[in-house]
Amino acid sequence: MKPSHPTSVRHKPTTHPTATVCDTPNVARASKGGVASLKYLIVGTVFGIVFVKAEVISWFRIQEMFRLDSFHMYGVIGSAVLVGMLSVQLIKRFNVKTIQGETVQIAPKTFHKGQIFGGLIFGLGWALTGACPGPLFAQIGSGFLGVGVTLISAVAGTWLYGYFRERLPH
Repeated sequence: MKPSHPTSVRHKPTTHPTATVCDTPNVARASKGGVASLKYLIVGTVFGIVFVKAEVISWFRIQEMFRLDSFHMYGVIGSAVLVGMLSVQLIKRFNVKTIQGETVQIAPKTFHKGQIFGGLIFGLGWALTGACPGPLFAQIGSGFLGVGVTLISAVAGTWLYGYFRERLPH
């Protein structure tokens, strides 16, 4: 099976002879050694602590959201959406570059009806398990080891999608 988008970064020369453009998705150059990956472990740990303190990983909070009993999760998700929109606009307006000096280019998105079905399946799984990909690891790190079943199921679902992707309507 051939992927529909490039999995590696293609660099194109720009007006400056030493500048490069990073096509979407922006993929950082491979780091050497485990010490170089320490920054990701630290950021992930801080992110997990924030999730725990904000009660984003709470099964109870997630159930409140799906029962429309509380604004807590909608506030968290809405804040993230607004920060994301603002960030993308700032990246475009100020021509922000990556750490490696590459220009960030955000490809236009196209709508596919499969996104509706995928969103419904994702939401159903989220409502049933009380976990989505971000908080999943924070839940496991907090000692909710039963979430391991959800993690295995998420990996299996991702693998199945990759396996059948060519035959699915997009």
